[in-house]
Amino acid sequence: MEARKVPARKDHRIIIHFDYDCFYASVFEAKNPALRSLPFAVQQKQIIVTCNYEARRRGLHKLQLIKDARRTCPEVIIELGEDISRFRDASKELYGFIKSFSWNDKIERLGFDEVWMDVTDMVEWNMSCLNRNNLHESFFQISKDDPTVGFSFDATAIAGHPYPKDYAFESDQTPDDLTLRFRLGSHVAMYLRHQLEQQRGYTSTVGIATSKLLAKLAGNLNKPKGQTTVMPPLVSLDGESSNVTKFMDDHEIGKVPGVGFKLAQKLREFYLQRPAEFDSGLVYGGTKERVTVADLRSHPEVNSEILEKLLSGPGSPHGIGYKIWCLLHGVDDSEVSSARAVPRQISIEDSYIRLDTMPEIIKELTILAKSLLTRMRIDLLGSEDDFEATNEDSDLEHSAVPAKPATTIGKKWLAHPKTLRLTTRPRQPLQPDGTRVRSFKRISHSAPLPNFVFSLNETIERLADKLVSEALISMFRKLHPEKAGWNLSLVNLAVTNMAEAAGESKTANGRDISNMFRKQEDVLKDFRVTDDSPPPLVGKQKVDAGGLSTVQLNGSSFPEAEKQHEVLPAQRNVEEAENVMFDADEDEDTGWDDGDGDDEMDECCGECGLRMPGFAMVAHRRFHVQPV
Repeated sequence: MEARKVPARKDHRIIIHFDYDCFYASVFEAKNPALRSLPFAVQQKQIIVTCNYEARRRGLHKLQLIKDARRTCPEVIIELGEDISRFRDASKELYGFIKSFSWNDKIERLGFDEVWMDVTDMVEWNMSCLNRNNLHESFFQISKDDPTVGFSFDATAIAGHPYPKDYAFESDQTPDDLTLRFRLGSHVAMYLRHQLEQQRGYTSTVGIATSKLLAKLAGNLNKPKGQTTVMPPLVSLDGESSNVTKFMDDHEIGKVPGVGFKLAQKLREFYLQRPAEFDSGLVYGGTKERVTVADLRSHPEVNSEILEKLLSGPGSPHGIGYKIWCLLHGVDDSEVSSARAVPRQISIEDSYIRLDTMPEIIKELTILAKSLLTRMRIDLLGSEDDFEATNEDSDLEHSAVPAKPATTIGKKWLAHPKTLRLTTRPRQPLQPDGTRVRSFKRISHSAPLPNFVFSLNETIERLADKLVSEALISMFRKLHPEKAGWNLSLVNLAVTNMAEAAGESKTANGRDISNMFRKQEDVLKDFRVTDDSPPPLVGKQKVDAGGLSTVQLNGSSFPEAEKQHEVLPAQRNVEEAENVMFDADEDEDTGWDDGDGDDEMDECCGECGLRMPGFAMVAHRRFHVQPV
């Protein structure tokens, strides 16, 4: 049946998914290692957003109320984590650390604590260097430029856990190339995981597979500090289900990456033929009833065409049914995005118990705007490569332009976001029985980002106030035209539609020509030519007994400078160029004197300064008047 057909997988790829263990708690633990052995949690509002494994061992969990957490574990240490700047900075640092090992820059970040890395090129190169006759003593080259940098490993075994658990391999048999690639991928994943822990102090859980989808799900199997590789066969053989199918079948449909909350609800309702019952204890809308991938994949009425009709609607992408049909079979051909010099968007949000008056809205928008502009300067400002002015006598302090803040001196914008987006999440009104229907629906409005936000001569506070008064209030009115009656549980501010400026990165919008001209002096320094030869002198030239050439001038003798044969400089004017040319062509023996007292060398050309016998001067002057 054509509608049930699934495309072939790209089984040659090796993709690693890193998930930092208890990332938010680990950021605090990295600064205070003593917290690792104690029950520790991070608080936002009145909820625990994360806790370390020692706290989980004692009964704490995510999204638990603070009062319940203290009742369960009175000795828990709780830190406030509402300022997410520290988490952003730590995430960027870890991303940069992992990126430093990549050969192809295919490394993609998801949120703060997840990273995909495509190591296909590294694995293929090391596959070509393997000694198939001695796989026990193999070496993995980790540096693209230095073959001596790497680590030793046993290529007859998988590093970490395989999927399925009972996967068996014979170490004395020659493995096929696919199996061997997975082995190499597992070893390089373990090496990177250990480097991350040793050099940065963060542990991670890792999944290794041929796609982003499988790698992400595989990493959930052996937490914490574990890694899992989905092993062949990846396709069904002789009526036997593939390991990919078995792996996907046990997942609840809402846990599959790419299947969002709304899509999962539609799929559950289609399978159950009624709305799934909510579990009131789950904040993010989980259901009591579990509908698995196997339930839908094996349903006789489910195929890509049915899913297209079921899931398509306003705002849904074309081909959504076929995409979900592929995900149910573990097929995900999306590429790991190349590393970007700037983020795709910058987003700041906060949640509220009740936000329903205009003064409170303006106050919260101002706070969010300050955070957004601060983040823009952190993430989107780059150095001018130390070409800023260093003149101590500069009259900048006397001009009408206010001095730039210290943090922006010598900086330039690496990208200019074009769009400002405001998003809110209204609470549903109370029903007659006093209950409220739970809603996770957000509404958004976008507008062009005002250019004044890129001014580096203004303070963040002034720019934030101006952004609120001139843009955000009117955007909010369009989202909520009613004067009152709304109650917001969340507000989000974001800048999107990044237009990267000229620069040296692969994604830059052209080359930075101003920077190119500033660097020209250094680039051309090896080709710069200076003419140190003395000006031509009129007089008799003789060679003394020591071989030193002298010029007789008014009865005095002066040593003649040693001639240099130099490259003609491109910037020299025509007159200088002619002098250099003729000096270079001048014979080395023109200063030799045979001692016969002949004065025929006394004539000197007034145009170029060249000395020559008198009988040749007439012809030489004609040379100067010839048309070029």
